[in-house]
Amino acid sequence: MTDLWPRLARLLAQAERPARYINHEWGATAPVPGTSYREPATPDLGLGASITASGMSAPVPGVYRFCMVYPDTYELGQPNQALRILCKAVNAQEGMSAERAFLPAPDFCDLMRQEGLPLFSLEGCAPLAQFDALGITLSHELVASNILEVLDLAGIPLHAADRDDSHPLVIGGGPVAYNPEPFHLFFDAFSLGEGEESVPELLHEHRRCKQAGMGRADTLRRLALVPGTYVPSLYVGLGQEEAQARGTWLVPAPRQDALSREAPRQDAPCQEAPRQDTLSRDTLSRDTVPVFRRRIFTGFSQSPAWEPCVVPFIETVHDRLNVEVLRGCTRGCRFCQAGMIYRPVRERPAEQIVSAVLEGLEATGYDEVSLTSLSTTDHSQIAAILTRLNQACEGKGIRISIPSQRLDAFGVSMAGLVAGRKKGGLTFAPEAGTQRLRDVINKNVTEDDLFNAIDAAFAAGWRHCKLYFMLGLPTETDDDVKGIASLAQRAYDRAREAVPPGMRGSIKMSVSCALFVPKPHTPFQWDGQIPPDEAMRRVNLLRSSVKYRAITVNWHDPATSLIEAALSRGGRECAAWIEGAWRRGARFDAWSECFNAQTWEDAAVTLGFTPAEAASRSWDTAFIPPWSHIDCGVETGFLRRERQRAALGQTTPDCSFGSCEACGLCPRYQVEPMTQEPRKEASHE
Repeated sequence: MTDLWPRLARLLAQAERPARYINHEWGATAPVPGTSYREPATPDLGLGASITASGMSAPVPGVYRFCMVYPDTYELGQPNQALRILCKAVNAQEGMSAERAFLPAPDFCDLMRQEGLPLFSLEGCAPLAQFDALGITLSHELVASNILEVLDLAGIPLHAADRDDSHPLVIGGGPVAYNPEPFHLFFDAFSLGEGEESVPELLHEHRRCKQAGMGRADTLRRLALVPGTYVPSLYVGLGQEEAQARGTWLVPAPRQDALSREAPRQDAPCQEAPRQDTLSRDTLSRDTVPVFRRRIFTGFSQSPAWEPCVVPFIETVHDRLNVEVLRGCTRGCRFCQAGMIYRPVRERPAEQIVSAVLEGLEATGYDEVSLTSLSTTDHSQIAAILTRLNQACEGKGIRISIPSQRLDAFGVSMAGLVAGRKKGGLTFAPEAGTQRLRDVINKNVTEDDLFNAIDAAFAAGWRHCKLYFMLGLPTETDDDVKGIASLAQRAYDRAREAVPPGMRGSIKMSVSCALFVPKPHTPFQWDGQIPPDEAMRRVNLLRSSVKYRAITVNWHDPATSLIEAALSRGGRECAAWIEGAWRRGARFDAWSECFNAQTWEDAAVTLGFTPAEAASRSWDTAFIPPWSHIDCGVETGFLRRERQRAALGQTTPDCSFGSCEACGLCPRYQVEPMTQEPRKEASHE
């Protein structure tokens, strides 16, 4: 592999933050000659030899090389747990090696193009185009243009159809891959679901194909047989009318080539999926509906909670030790994609979590740890975990944080357990301003839950609180918008009452409003987004309804939310739109200073595509959406029932606290929720 370090080193003086590109952070890994095992690199904190030479040995002959790419800057990508998990999983495989790569900042992207320097991996400073495979994580829709920026900067053809055997396999994954169609032109394959086991399996199969001398077409057909893998080039998209009539947007593409004897006989792997959601997984036929199941890592609860991690030289987002304490959430919020695609609930045991935190703090030197999950306070042993951590960290200046608190789980006892001596801000997410709308979205919290949480938090010493809401939720009215202002003001009043009179001036409360983006595989996937002008009308209504100057109101740009919604709900027609926007200069669209709506508008006009229509269109629940061939485990029938219950304002309880709610996941995937103890509803005492 080519070592690009001598060329990169000459450019670092012109970089805004050179540490983004130099590797050798504490805990980073480097290849060891003669083996595929990777030892920790020893960083030179004086920035001496470690930035004048790459320090990388020649690649080991026969080692399969994989690079995990985050399509944004180092500061945003390095804390991403998927990178850490997947790199570790691949490095643990005999004869395989994994490295990291990030998209340089915009100014450095331009400098690299000017100098003809291709995009490189961090550990080996090797060109991405020389790896065997690349994994690109799709964390949100606004990374769309950055994917093309990565491929172009790496010198890899944008379209999978234009690549040959000399190019790496390009694999996509992450939450956005649950509707892969807007990206179908750019990826060779998608790995669906949790990748601890599936990604190494996919890479092993790719290595076997390479060793057997298979061509790219045969290889892709072979990879498509790996469970959890979707190869879009093996299927042809249908128009909407035909898709609704046939019950699918995809049919297998006709075979154009004579395949080798080792290749599978069917044109493309298909699994029968009748509309009634009763799936037969043994049938392979061109006349059946293609369905692709996500993978679930059933060994999560027994897997080590401490995974050696990199400590960056520069400050990153979430710059702390992160320990994943549980995976999955069945609270059932009807707008929440994560609550559907990460089921079932799987908890790690308290002993394992506490040991991991203490080992991680010792190994990294961090003074803050975040117990991460979709709903950490739902862990059946959370009180014991926090009690033991508080005792172990007493007097050490270590802060233990929990992301976005559950309102109905944050009582006096919980406030005391997470208080500690170093208190930052607290975040609560009522999501809606009225109980009617909270019932529609199945939030299952009340005003009293919020007020009790505020009382407990501010009495325990907190002074800053952020409240998250969504605007434009299905059935929302102006009264619901005004309800946000009313709820925030009453919460502020409760906070003032909970603190001594002399400290009331230090109270800060903010309201942050995101615009509802309908997501695939949720009960609201059939609902459209409100138009940008209507969104701004509701924002202004909210701002004028908040009478307290001490409460600040923040909101997301409706223009970026429209792009998100159009890509979230779009089909294959969106791929040309993404490419057109990128060719007009779109990149780093999640950055407000870089986002240019005109590039997307111009690309849409050229194609005759209407993003506003794609974002705002609503469908009957009988409509089959463009992502129907992706099986997240939750049955479509369950989503339809939940949408009907939403219209009636009926709530659905969390199955992890009681009986099964028949989402269909457990019997079809042969999995079960795994909690360490029976879950109990939290008390506010």
